Amino acid sequence: MDAKTPETPKAADLSLPQAFLLLATNDKDGKPEVPVFALRTTLAGAILAELDLLGAIELQGKNVRATGAAPPTDFQRELELIRGKSRGHTPKRWVSMLEGRAEVQRVYEQMASRGIVEQVGEKHLGLFKSTRYPERDHGPEAALLQKIETALSGAPSAPAKPEAEAPDTAEPDAQAPDAQAPEAGVTGAAEPDAKASGAAKPDATAPDDRITALIALLHAAGLLGKLFPAADRTRAGELAKDYWPSRAVEDELRMIRLAQEEAATL
Repeated sequence: MDAKTPETPKAADLSLPQAFLLLATNDKDGKPEVPVFALRTTLAGAILAELDLLGAIELQGKNVRATGAAPPTDFQRELELIRGKSRGHTPKRWVSMLEGRAEVQRVYEQMASRGIVEQVGEKHLGLFKSTRYPERDHGPEAALLQKIETALSGAPSAPAKPEAEAPDTAEPDAQAPDAQAPEAGVTGAAEPDAKASGAAKPDATAPDDRITALIALLHAAGLLGKLFPAADRTRAGELAKDYWPSRAVEDELRMIRLAQEEAATL
């Protein structure tokens, strides 16, 4: 037990794809809480959001471009794919290119290797036909839910996010102890200074960028209302507004649903 304790993962250790997938999976039976197509599409958007928050990619006009930064990330393959394109693609196009069963399984396996979920295979006629990932350690998800609930309620986070540049009237001693504290919620493997230490928030009640991104992704997948039925919809809409990875997810899901409806009428 002693050897395992230091390795127990925390919410702050999760990437956005891991955080989304954890919240989108039923704790007990390990099955997705949304249709498989929505799970795959939103996970692709979460990968784009992760790379964006790490400063590795950005939206230039209508297209996604690599910035030239090379932060450590579990999604190096996806970053190299974006970097290798001489012609840019729209966020929606990248979502459709990145979505797939393999991506979902890889992120599940990342969490399974860290003891957050457990890989359970179901056999049919002696062969594994399906794999589920029930929760093994509820700590990371509980912390995520608390941070999201705090953000949706508009209450100040704890600990409060330190300002990037303190005004002259700020008390220097109040910020110094928090300067090295990890962000509440989810973070990447090792975030550079680009966006993780990012812009100062004028609103003390505003959540950090990663929790805001996670809320936008959950909203796009149709999960936010299921997880937080009593949440202020106006507040949720404000937090999710104009976030390009989640907009790309919504656009792609809209096209998939339209195609399904048309197919059903044939």
